[in-house]
Amino acid sequence: MSFSKAGLQQKWTSEEDIKSVLDELKSMDKVTSLDLSGNTIGVEASRALAKTIKENASIRDNVEEVNFADMYTSRLVDEVVESLQLLLPALQACPKLSKVDLSDNAFGLRTIDSLEKFIRETVQLKHLILANNGMGPFAGERIGKALYQLAKNKEKAGESLLETFVCGRNRLENGSTRWLSQGLRAHGDDLHAVRLYQNGIRPQGCINLIKHGLSHNKNLHVLDLQDNTFTAVASETLAKYLTNWAQLKELNLNDCLLKGPGSHAVLKVLKENKFDDLETLKLQYNELTQQSLEHLLIPALQDGNLPSLKLLELNGNRLEEDSDPLSILPTLFDGELDELDDLEEIDSEEEEESEDEDAEEEDVWEPTQFVKDETVDELASELAKTHLE
Repeated sequence: MSFSKAGLQQKWTSEEDIKSVLDELKSMDKVTSLDLSGNTIGVEASRALAKTIKENASIRDNVEEVNFADMYTSRLVDEVVESLQLLLPALQACPKLSKVDLSDNAFGLRTIDSLEKFIRETVQLKHLILANNGMGPFAGERIGKALYQLAKNKEKAGESLLETFVCGRNRLENGSTRWLSQGLRAHGDDLHAVRLYQNGIRPQGCINLIKHGLSHNKNLHVLDLQDNTFTAVASETLAKYLTNWAQLKELNLNDCLLKGPGSHAVLKVLKENKFDDLETLKLQYNELTQQSLEHLLIPALQDGNLPSLKLLELNGNRLEEDSDPLSILPTLFDGELDELDDLEEIDSEEEEESEDEDAEEEDVWEPTQFVKDETVDELASELAKTHLE
């Protein structure tokens, strides 16, 4: 049974404040889903909630999903830190817990010790959602290490690996990607969905994630990298490994600045290979050109390479408004084409090429973030020796 107090905007500071909620929770014979999102909780209320979860078998032994998103509005950082130190061990003690959503909480670096311990030790966890938590690159690096350790601990415990990882809007940037790539890679074919949207990751970081991490997750169904910066150089890497994900259902590259050549490289893969399961393809605001549309995307649709496509987003690209190819596009698949109301004016080829060259030169030469092929095994070896207390 589900227990929900979602979105009530209640303020639980003391044990008395949350008592009626906990009394109702304790009265249930079996709780499989616990949703307290959209309220705000303090330390003493957290202590009472943690105790209720741990001491009541109807909750502890049955809960599978917990939603604690948006639970700390107006709380001080010290309150958040102490609350997590109480609540996360209580959740970890739930043997059937498979899904945890901690999104929209201002965690930042101060809470990373508790969060890191929870991630690496909660071997029953299959779906982890951490969106909009203010992590930053250093916390993102530690999350990557914890994900790697989680995989090793799961293997020791005979548990299946992580299936879903969401960490969008967390300012992960390039600095997190060396270790995050290894953490994701460790979950192999079990990992089905990865959402890392709006993280300020630039081209070399995108290369790190794809080449050294996600390319090894062969059963990905969802890949959402929206609003990170690729340019042509990282788009080439994406194109190179795109066929690794034969079961892909959703590919979100909106606002990734693939550039004309990068968009061309990605669409060329779609033209030359069949993606039977791809239902959603999002390519907005990437400087995709009319030539790529006409010679790659439309033939891919005409040839039946995207038989399951239901949603296609192309707005904000360098396409010719009211052109014949755009007019026939909706007839080529049984789905929805987004409204093309913000098409970019087509610049001169000279200016476009200059912009691409500048972007590629700037982004390739980032030696502090660059992961050379020969160092990847060293990273994995270092992670394997890491003992996180």
